[in-house]
Amino acid sequence: MTPPAVEAVRWLIAGRVQGVGFRWFVLRQAESLGLRGWAANLPDGRVEVVAKGSVAQLVQLDAQLRSGPRFASIDTVEKCDIPHEDVEDKSFRIK
Repeated sequence: MTPPAVEAVRWLIAGRVQGVGFRWFVLRQAESLGLRGWAANLPDGRVEVVAKGSVAQLVQLDAQLRSGPRFASIDTVEKCDIPHEDVEDKSFRIK
């Protein structure tokens, strides 16, 4: 049986996403899905999320990012594929 293909995605999430536990929410979701990558606050107020895993795992994370944690308010989500070699293999972390 062939293992699932590994892909990587970068999201930029705008709205009320800083100061509401958004990165910790992403960390919990990503760890529960077995993804690798990171979540980071950006100077412009957005949150960047980079994750590596199977397509099914990334689709599940995408859905979670679009709803966010309880006190977040998501305005826009930009998503693009990136080379999976750009994502560290160790774990998921907050930058």
